[in-house]
Amino acid sequence: MPTIRRPTVASQFYEGDAEALRAQISSCFLHTLGPKKLPQVNFHIHPRRIVGLICPHAGYIYSGPVAASAFYELAIDGKPDTVVLLGPNHTGYGSALALMREGVWRTPLGDVEVDGGLADAILHETSLVDVDELAHRYEHSIEVQLPFLQFLYGDAFKIVPICFQLQDYDSAVEVGMALVEALDATNTVVIASSDMTHYEPAKVAEAKDHAALKAVTDMDAKRFYGMVEAQNITACGYAPITSLITYATGVNAQEATLLSYHNSGDITGDHSSVVGYAAVSFRK
Repeated sequence: MPTIRRPTVASQFYEGDAEALRAQISSCFLHTLGPKKLPQVNFHIHPRRIVGLICPHAGYIYSGPVAASAFYELAIDGKPDTVVLLGPNHTGYGSALALMREGVWRTPLGDVEVDGGLADAILHETSLVDVDELAHRYEHSIEVQLPFLQFLYGDAFKIVPICFQLQDYDSAVEVGMALVEALDATNTVVIASSDMTHYEPAKVAEAKDHAALKAVTDMDAKRFYGMVEAQNITACGYAPITSLITYATGVNAQEATLLSYHNSGDITGDHSSVVGYAAVSFRK
């Protein structure tokens, strides 16, 4: 029997029933803060141009429309064989940098298989990453990306999940460079899962986040990381983003585009203390 990583935040961050979840994801795509239309997957494009995405990971009611903006672009771009998912470790469980190399991840929409071959290729390129299922067991940052991917592609893709408790610059860069080597000549997309500034007034959050996102769209990993530290920007997945920028520049991505930026106040109406959400694409 394969290892089954069971859903942790179904019925909390997203609907726990398959039919209700599909309807919820459809509403994210159709939302006024989202693409406003349902995606059509272009299965005939090869090679694809998108090498990476930044996606938020809050409850779908808050960040789902922003996430949908990223997945809409991915659908137009075609179908990856494997998605490498980089997410922060909110729980404190498990190894500092942890990968799962076998088994399946279950959501209400079905099971997604871990790409053991690609996981081993990544492990071959860096000694920083451990094989550790515990780091992933209760962590939501990677899980919430899966139903969107299943909505687009069913079960016709695999994943490699990597969870970051360690978020120093050098480690993030090393993981990014390992992905450059390991993913060479594969049909893979890398998704960095992160929310942006947490629990500050909307105007403050937007100013901080847009300054940081300018460094992202300039594909300047060092400037982005330095800005997060210097301005105390509480983006939870800043190391995954740093790894993704490193990877994107390493594979000669030509452009990074801010697809959408909103905050929780745009949904709730309360702008006194918000969480920022951004969707960014990196293209060859």
